[in-house]
Amino acid sequence: MEQTIQTNTGRKRNKIIKRIVLFVSSAILIAYFFPRDIQFRYTFIEGKPWKYEFLTAPFDFPIYKSEEVLKNEKDSITDGFNPYFRIEKQIQTDNLKQLRADYFATLHRTIPLSYLNYIEKQLTEIYNKGIIHAATSDSLIRSGKKLVRLAEDNIYKSHAINQMYTATSAYETIINEAPATLDKELLKSCNLNNYIHENLFLDSKTSEKMLQAMLEHISLASGLVQSGERIVDKGEIISPTTYSILHSLKQVSDSQKSSKTHLYTVFIGQLFIIGIMLFSLYLFLLLFRIELFRSVRDISFILMLVVVLIVVTCIAVSTRFLTVYLIPFSILPIILCTFFDSRTALFTHMVTVMTASFITPFPFEFLTMQIAAGMTAVFSLRDLTQRSQLVTSAMYIFLTYCLIYTGVSLIQEGDWSKINISMYGALGINSALIMFAYVLIYIFERTFGYLSTVTLIELQNINNPALRKLSEECPGTFQHSLQVGTLAYEAARHINANAQMVRTGAFYHDLGKMKNPAFFAENQVGINPHNELSFDESAQIIISHVNDGVKLAEKYNLPLPLIDFIRTHHGANKVRFFYNSFKNKYPDKEIDESLFTYPGPIPFSKETAILMMADAVEATSRSLQEYTDESISSLVENTIDTQIAEGAFKNSPITFKDVERVKNVFKKRLKIIYHTRIKYPELKEKRTV
Repeated sequence: MEQTIQTNTGRKRNKIIKRIVLFVSSAILIAYFFPRDIQFRYTFIEGKPWKYEFLTAPFDFPIYKSEEVLKNEKDSITDGFNPYFRIEKQIQTDNLKQLRADYFATLHRTIPLSYLNYIEKQLTEIYNKGIIHAATSDSLIRSGKKLVRLAEDNIYKSHAINQMYTATSAYETIINEAPATLDKELLKSCNLNNYIHENLFLDSKTSEKMLQAMLEHISLASGLVQSGERIVDKGEIISPTTYSILHSLKQVSDSQKSSKTHLYTVFIGQLFIIGIMLFSLYLFLLLFRIELFRSVRDISFILMLVVVLIVVTCIAVSTRFLTVYLIPFSILPIILCTFFDSRTALFTHMVTVMTASFITPFPFEFLTMQIAAGMTAVFSLRDLTQRSQLVTSAMYIFLTYCLIYTGVSLIQEGDWSKINISMYGALGINSALIMFAYVLIYIFERTFGYLSTVTLIELQNINNPALRKLSEECPGTFQHSLQVGTLAYEAARHINANAQMVRTGAFYHDLGKMKNPAFFAENQVGINPHNELSFDESAQIIISHVNDGVKLAEKYNLPLPLIDFIRTHHGANKVRFFYNSFKNKYPDKEIDESLFTYPGPIPFSKETAILMMADAVEATSRSLQEYTDESISSLVENTIDTQIAEGAFKNSPITFKDVERVKNVFKKRLKIIYHTRIKYPELKEKRTV
């Protein structure tokens, strides 16, 4: 006895440890993926009131110029920048030397020396002012440049562009400025173009270097805010100046490099917040959903959904590849509502989005939209029985998203034109992704062994192979199962049990009778094979339909929760007819009670308890001699009270109040089923006198 108590205590302790490990591991995993960036905790918009308390500067920081101001300053410097050129003096020397050589070689025969002197003088002046490529000159003029920087004796000096020459203008200058004593035609015959070449070239490397140096000297700040200096008070309209200060504070806060110690501190803070959120879920399950809390499988499933959604949010925020509004958070309450209940679904959803809001850019907007969408999902999809319901729910969720976003945007912006239209596209994709919940529900059913209402309704289809075979081979049992399903369904609805689950379980609970259908009264037609058997042999055949039903259910791949109905619908009760018959015939003979007792287990849920009651009441009702209100009420009371007295429901979370409601439902339904008809009077013939 003591060893058994110690074993049970050890099992309970292990389960508690497993639950704690699951929650702690989930918190650590979420915190691991949480971004470590220091988040600026204020959101603000120029021209809108400051929503927070009085704010002073936490430290000294510069007031940074806006991107527009910096761009204007850079553009101004770039536009006013004078490019750097270099002059190649050797070109002047080589061309003058070539001119003199050509003159004394050939030109002196036809050209007087005075022409040579004039050309040399003009070329010297032109080369000193510089000859530039025509395309470069045009480019400088189009860009509005008037000066360039020209190196002279390693010193750059300003040089007017209009004083420089191109090859064409240099040639024209030599011809046009020739004195009257010189013949221009004879001057042109000197082949002047052979001695006019560009000697000014753009120094791109120096120009880029000097421009970059000037741009780097632009001050990024327009002022300084000292620690403790007033910035803004609650309710004040954020002016352009205040906006610039707040934006600068945000820039400094975001750009601060954190030490390893600081990162560890941030991690601990995040772990603390996440731990509180998950601990609230832990308490909710412990205090209000004890059945879920006792199941390690259920806790693992719920935490898996929470962790996956938050981790996906962390990745989206860290990479900035996708907006968080594309993540279909409403899938979580839909799935949990399908497998568990709406209250668990909504509470878990709120814990998830509240945790995720700590890393989203606009937490107020995010929280408002996601909580409203989660509520809509729960309200619009209380019982998923058809695929079309998901489409309808997705449309309602999309409408909720749009209304909340529009309202928040109008509050913040105060202008219809400033609403981000692309946001509606993201919300539309989000809502469309919700319809993938149908696929996920199927996957989770197969993975975790859950049963959705959709699957239960599919299993209730009488064209299902198992039910079709039952109706063909055991028509009486099939009708009995349908009748039990009707009774159990109504009872379950009145005590907030899973009505679809218990009805489906009722349809399959006597599946094992297909092995020996003729041995069960409802399938017999005149011949009773038990007349040829002993009482214990007959009892064993009756009892065997439980194990036979389990084997057939496994053959037809029925879900485990439905197999539980087969195992428990007789609990550990006795086969009363044959047990009592044996006792009456052999009162002095010792009886082996195990031969007349079902193997169990006894019911362990509201649903299995309801099925046991409905099965016994429906079967017993067929033996009534007359169907009156008194006989039906007495039958229901005696049948269920006997089960209670035998301890059939001691492992079920069903209350006496629930049992009384179930009794009332059974009485009402049986009275309707077995209502007495009015006897029609016979027509009397007229007597002829």
